Amino acid sequence: MRKLLLCFSLVIGTLITAAQTTVSGTITDSETGEALIGATVLEKGTNNGSITDITGSFSLSVSSGDATLVVSYVGYETIEVGANSDLSSLTLQSGSIGLQEVMVIASFGIDRKTPVAMANVRADVIEAKIGSQEFPEILKSTPGVFATKEGGGFGDGRINIRGFNSENVAVLINGIPVNDMENGRIFWSNWAGLTDATSAMQVQRGLGASKVAVPSIGGTINIVSKASDRQKGGYAQVNTGNDAYRKAGFQVSTGLTENGWAVTLSASKTEGDGYVDGTEFLGHSYFANIAKQINDSHEVTFTAVGAKQRHGQRQNQQTLAVFDAAPQGIKYNADWGIRDGQVVNVEDNFYHKPQMSLNHYWTISDGTELSTAAYASWGTGGGGGTGGNWQIGPNNTIPKKGGPYGPTDIDLLVETNVANPSGESLAWQRASRNDHNWFGVLSTLNHELSSNLTLMAGLDLRRYVGKHFYEVTDLLGGEYIVNNDDVNNPNRVLTVGDKYNYNYDGQVGWQGAFGQVEYTSGDLSVFGTLSVSNTSYSQVERFNTVGNSEDETDKINFLGFQVKGGANYNLNSNHNVFANVGFFSKAPFYRNVFLSRTSNNFNEEAENEKILSFEVGYGYRESNLTLNVNAYRTQWKDRSFVRSQTQNNIQFFANILGVDAVHQGIEVDAVYDVYRNLKLTGMLSVQDNIWQNDIENVFIEDEDGNQIGSAISVYSDALKVGDAAQTTASLGITYELFDGFSLGADYVYFNNLYASFDPIGRTDESDRNQAWKAPAVGILDVNLTYHFDIAGLDSSIFGNVYNVGNVEYVADANDGGGHDAASAQVFYALGVNWNVGLKLRF
Repeated sequence: MRKLLLCFSLVIGTLITAAQTTVSGTITDSETGEALIGATVLEKGTNNGSITDITGSFSLSVSSGDATLVVSYVGYETIEVGANSDLSSLTLQSGSIGLQEVMVIASFGIDRKTPVAMANVRADVIEAKIGSQEFPEILKSTPGVFATKEGGGFGDGRINIRGFNSENVAVLINGIPVNDMENGRIFWSNWAGLTDATSAMQVQRGLGASKVAVPSIGGTINIVSKASDRQKGGYAQVNTGNDAYRKAGFQVSTGLTENGWAVTLSASKTEGDGYVDGTEFLGHSYFANIAKQINDSHEVTFTAVGAKQRHGQRQNQQTLAVFDAAPQGIKYNADWGIRDGQVVNVEDNFYHKPQMSLNHYWTISDGTELSTAAYASWGTGGGGGTGGNWQIGPNNTIPKKGGPYGPTDIDLLVETNVANPSGESLAWQRASRNDHNWFGVLSTLNHELSSNLTLMAGLDLRRYVGKHFYEVTDLLGGEYIVNNDDVNNPNRVLTVGDKYNYNYDGQVGWQGAFGQVEYTSGDLSVFGTLSVSNTSYSQVERFNTVGNSEDETDKINFLGFQVKGGANYNLNSNHNVFANVGFFSKAPFYRNVFLSRTSNNFNEEAENEKILSFEVGYGYRESNLTLNVNAYRTQWKDRSFVRSQTQNNIQFFANILGVDAVHQGIEVDAVYDVYRNLKLTGMLSVQDNIWQNDIENVFIEDEDGNQIGSAISVYSDALKVGDAAQTTASLGITYELFDGFSLGADYVYFNNLYASFDPIGRTDESDRNQAWKAPAVGILDVNLTYHFDIAGLDSSIFGNVYNVGNVEYVADANDGGGHDAASAQVFYALGVNWNVGLKLRF
């Protein structure tokens, strides 16, 4: 770590002098004349570049006055100009229809203006480095971010920001929230198509700049998809990689026609065997954008994105001793089997979640615009698993082929079922289905009150119905099973496709309103946001209400709000400072209100969670150096923890309040253009995330105040929050060897990764031991990019090798009873893996 810090200091402090020429200018929108803040200016053929400030101005040292500048901005057409030409008033024309309007809805932050810590990931960086990675992994060199593949299955990755998991990290696609309405989680396999369809991505750490009331406690991931291009064109691509990874895809754009229409379509197929045993996958992703420019005041766009996929999973963690003993090593997976010589994914995930939105952009006047998005999503699928008795092997274990670490012997299970004289299956496969229908409207009014003051206000309306049930998927040679889960239909005979165990609808309503005021005067930018939302939960239960096949509860409402504000001040063209503060009152998740899948009993006393956060930051901008430093503190009060107990067939609840946590830290990141073809990047994030309280003698009481059972006490004070590395750092280098050919390397370091645990489970006052801490690790990824022509076609080759040193390390862990390595349940990260791709543009 000491060496890493030294290298990082050298990156920031290295000074290289060379004979160079400094050029400067401004960049504006060709139609509106507005300054384009954050536009990129690159010296062609190098990594030497600069970005425009709040006035659209830039300054850049180039190798000579004969150099060529490449000027680009998200959603605009790229231009090339000579460094010795007039740069005082460069203009860019919008290259995509509706993209700039989406950027406003999505609350994309602007460098040296928006007072939040943020990092931008350009489409070309995603294109070059994504390979066979998942979306979260492209962000692992971002301060405060910890991303893993979890079990190693396709799309099973996860991300934590500042120690908060995905339930508390907002993900917006074109400004539309996509976190699950019941549990707040993000399932990245549902969004596999976005890797090919992303125009820009921005990670805002902390409360962020989003106007909509979203769970941005740890941060916000803003993804803006491609819009319909004004120019005709497209591409075809193929990829290959380790473990039979194969991907093929295309994109076509009609360009803007004379009658104002433009269409962009893309699709891809991805398949492979998976690095981990038994994680074969197949996915089909697609994206469509249809735009109509009606007139100067009205534009309409339709966007659809989705990915239909099925993949095997490694669902169950193992101890380190099991991985050491298994011949497969870190690839070992207990959750797959063999039947008739074919792989069967005992644990798998299959899902299709298309999201469609219809956007209308209305320019009411020069200073007033209204953007409205109506959207819908229909999800179908779930996760596979086992039913009945699979433990028919020696000593009541699951039978295995070729020894204890081999695949499950499903042939033996089939033989056992076939041999049963009654024809009833003793073991079967099932799916835990989680279908849903989700509809929403998001409307935003942007009105310039004056030349300095802008008001943004809008409505956020959502309706979600999740349908949850177990479904029989394979009787494994048997004919039926007998089931008594439905009290109104005892002794049901079930076959493939029938429901059992639980069968309910989770219904969520959301009515929100928001307003934001932005003030800009010279070097000062200030914003204030207030949003209010009502979240309603209700449940329809179908198995356990006598005499009623559908029992629906009343709605339980939770009023939440968030208020936040911040300011950025540019001290001069090089230095800026910012600060922000915010307070959330956040509705509990659905499962903290309805604790049971088989009962409509609900927790009437569920409480909102409260979050207070503040942050300060400093930025430095020079023609060849970008540096950001920020410090933050987030106080999380009244975390939703609930315990229940049943007495006389009545379920009672206790809300365990006062288990608070604090997440605080310091983050540094820098980009240094050493020379015209050499760029260095660096990042350091040091966090201190801890639980703060002990809670003693909490009782579950009935409606008359009588105590039920024994007291509940929690001893979690000063325990480190688990599940994410609290120290991360990275160093990166990009070197352009010759025109169009670049080599890159990224070294990422993780430390202070404490195993995940439930603080409510710490009920022994004498047990104050920290959760097990995984060993620190550093991994190296390398990449190359080569741009060239084939028969007049602009072409590119991308190559990536991840974890070059084949380092074996624990990336995910759950704490065991001993709080040590021997009792921890873990997932290993992937060893060395690679991907190569070819893209032809036309």
